[in-house]
Amino acid sequence: MRLVLKLACSMAVAICSQSILWAQDLSPRAYIITPLHSNAVTLTYTFYSGSILFSGAAPITGATGTYSVPVVTYYHSFNFFGRSANVNASLPYGVGTFQGNVIGSEQQIYRSGLLDFGSRISVNLRGGPAMPAREYAKWKQKTLWGVSLRVVAPTGQYSSMKLVNWGANRWGFKPEFGYSRLWSKLLLDGYAGVWLYTTNYHYYSPLGNSTQTQRPVGSFEGHLSYDVKPRLWFSLDGNFWFGGLSRVNGVPNLDTRQMSSRIGATASIPIGKHQSVKVAYNNGDYTRYGNSLQSVSVAWQYSWLGRPR
Repeated sequence: MRLVLKLACSMAVAICSQSILWAQDLSPRAYIITPLHSNAVTLTYTFYSGSILFSGAAPITGATGTYSVPVVTYYHSFNFFGRSANVNASLPYGVGTFQGNVIGSEQQIYRSGLLDFGSRISVNLRGGPAMPAREYAKWKQKTLWGVSLRVVAPTGQYSSMKLVNWGANRWGFKPEFGYSRLWSKLLLDGYAGVWLYTTNYHYYSPLGNSTQTQRPVGSFEGHLSYDVKPRLWFSLDGNFWFGGLSRVNGVPNLDTRQMSSRIGATASIPIGKHQSVKVAYNNGDYTRYGNSLQSVSVAWQYSWLGRPR
């Protein structure tokens, strides 16, 4: 029974860590361009609460999670062969508890530590040439096409001896294609991408290290936003993702195949020339396997023009 309990908990590790680290976040206006050498520092605090669904993949019922993730992010735009491009880097930290009924026994665990470091580079393909601030002020957006690559590095808190970790102990890559179209004050965004994962060679197992692999996860995301005035806007957000079947030591678990979606809303409010505050809420609309969490986030951003010194 004790061995079965540990195996069941190790299944929970995969869900908890993946649900946090590879969260299908909602990011309106991700492909909007900015003037050359735009910089921004963003401090974000997000609170998550809700259930974790195992759908028969493990003998765990009533699993829930309550945790918060503060994140610091730096953004910079630059010229890439005449096209507008930008790069950002984020460092998150997680604090929270997870609990559930494992084969009739109530279990709870607390974790605090760094999550995996993430970065993203985006390049405009059409509609957004690299422009200095004066030229950008006269430019009017119509249709933008862009591509991006997000990379998550295995730098977060992880131990193969622990059942629950903030880190995933593997690399994650997400190539994505983005579209943005502006009609007067109405903006439509759409993205299509896929998460690709490397192998975790030190996945937890009561019998020693195991190898964990996961199939790609495809994702679609859409946003419809309205500009009240410059830098003041509101949006409705939604996404859908699928795939991600997991294997441990080469043995697939068909119950780990994901199919989920989230919906939410975002508001961005300017505070003076250089600062703004963004507030967002989203919730699981449909979840076959994985997290069904609601989240509330508040972000403060300070932006400026100029080369990094």
